[in-house]
Amino acid sequence: DEIPTVVGIFSAFGLVFSVSLFAWICCQRKSSKSNKTPPYKFVHVLKGVDIYPENLNSKKKFGADEKSEAKNKSAMPKNSLHLDLEKRDLNGNFPKTTTKMQGSPDPENSSPKHFAERKKDSVSPDSLKSITSLSSEDKQDKLGTLFFSLEYNFEKKAFVVNIKEARGLPAMDEQSMTSDPYIKMTILPEKKHKVKTRVLRKTLDPAFDETFTFYGIPYSQIQDLTLHFMILSFDRFSRDDVIGEVLIPLAGIELSEGRLLMDREIIKRNVRKSSGRGELLVSLCYQSTTNTLTVVVLKARHLPKSDVSGLSDPYVKVNLYHAKKRISKKKTHVKKCTPNAVFNELFVFDIPCEGLDDISIEFLVLDSDRGSRNEVIGRLTLGSSAEGTGGEHWKEICEYPRRQIAKWHMLCDG
Repeated sequence: DEIPTVVGIFSAFGLVFSVSLFAWICCQRKSSKSNKTPPYKFVHVLKGVDIYPENLNSKKKFGADEKSEAKNKSAMPKNSLHLDLEKRDLNGNFPKTTTKMQGSPDPENSSPKHFAERKKDSVSPDSLKSITSLSSEDKQDKLGTLFFSLEYNFEKKAFVVNIKEARGLPAMDEQSMTSDPYIKMTILPEKKHKVKTRVLRKTLDPAFDETFTFYGIPYSQIQDLTLHFMILSFDRFSRDDVIGEVLIPLAGIELSEGRLLMDREIIKRNVRKSSGRGELLVSLCYQSTTNTLTVVVLKARHLPKSDVSGLSDPYVKVNLYHAKKRISKKKTHVKKCTPNAVFNELFVFDIPCEGLDDISIEFLVLDSDRGSRNEVIGRLTLGSSAEGTGGEHWKEICEYPRRQIAKWHMLCDG
């Protein structure tokens, strides 16, 4: 009788110990998770908001209606950001800062005590001078000045870029003599981080004051990066107008002493030459029995670089036209960071008429760009009225139906 009693007592003590140990382990894991740095790769905030996500509690939600503030606070998901918009005026716009960049720093944008703010007007490396130097023509046609600040937070391991404002932009709308500017920013050379500001309507001196925070970038890698700012004007009915660009290599820029206030002249965009658009290999076959056209997008080669940001991310869009009206469209997958892409993708189009007299096909090679409109690298048209190799290729597929015919073609301006 004593042995079962002793076994029962030891079993009870073992159960209590196991439950206590499990509860202690769960509490330790919960506390360790709460003390970790938030797993954000990138945070974007507007004026008047702290840049660190753990401090963004009990803030007002950013509403779609800029003329009225949200009255009711709705439940937010765990990882959502709340933005403080108390500093907007009655029209929903942010007041333009009157503090000059050359003077003392703006008290509203002052960093914590352990981050001293300083100003740096120019960077001495020869590489920066060669890229950002203005020619005589650029000096005559002023495109304005971009003001921004750079900072690195060692505690958070975060690289912080604040786009403050731009001054003296040219008018892209000839009727109203104004622009609707916004800025796209890319961290080169990987092009992993692509961000853009909001559009400010009808102004040549936009005050953005938007902060972009990038987590997980070691300070040792900052010297190898380059910032590329693209200044554009929004156009509702066509492609946005490119005002200019600013390229900032971070080599030689010291961020260990605190925030840097910088300004750079906006220069003309580095436009590709029309003679270097590259080539596209396509194969076509007309099936007269089924009245279908088989198109195979095979390869592209010698594609130009995407501005200053390195290699393109090309894909091909195929449009079928009947009597100058588009009746069908297809597109290939995107090939990352290559000037010589291999697609090998087949598309079959149904022809709505007998023969190919009123049919033409258009190939658009585009550079995929997340967060903005994709840029056309080159264009190719095949049809009875096409000139050069496009017309010759079309004539062959009409003369030899049921035969797959492939040819290389030079791409023309997009």
